[in-house]
Amino acid sequence: MRIDHIAIYVNNLEAEKDFFVKYFGAQAGSRYSNFRTDSTNYFLKFDDGARIEIMQREGATQGSKAPFRTGYNHISICVGDRKDVDDLTKKMEKDGIQIFSGARTTGDGYYASVVVDPEGNGIELMAEHDDFRD
Repeated sequence: MRIDHIAIYVNNLEAEKDFFVKYFGAQAGSRYSNFRTDSTNYFLKFDDGARIEIMQREGATQGSKAPFRTGYNHISICVGDRKDVDDLTKKMEKDGIQIFSGARTTGDGYYASVVVDPEGNGIELMAEHDDFRD
């Protein structure tokens, strides 16, 4: 069994798509409309096959994006080694992307930083790690 994709409602579909394409090399599928849900969507595919569906729907409400709320907290994307985490974090900061937490070794031994995407969602930039945390 595997997770097929995650889906995120967004306010600015194009800005969110461009963020994932620019910084993570995602390939955007064709923009499409789902008339059953009255939404406009993109599937974003990553090199390893993981996918994110971004969706925009008129009338979608903006919930609280407080960093320590219950529910969705962040997406973690493995970007390579520690240097890759450092380099991408610096590039994003230079480009004006909000850095929530700079690169560091976490309490469970991972090396990561957390940035904020254009919609205010946490995106963790993580280095390769051999251990599986359960």
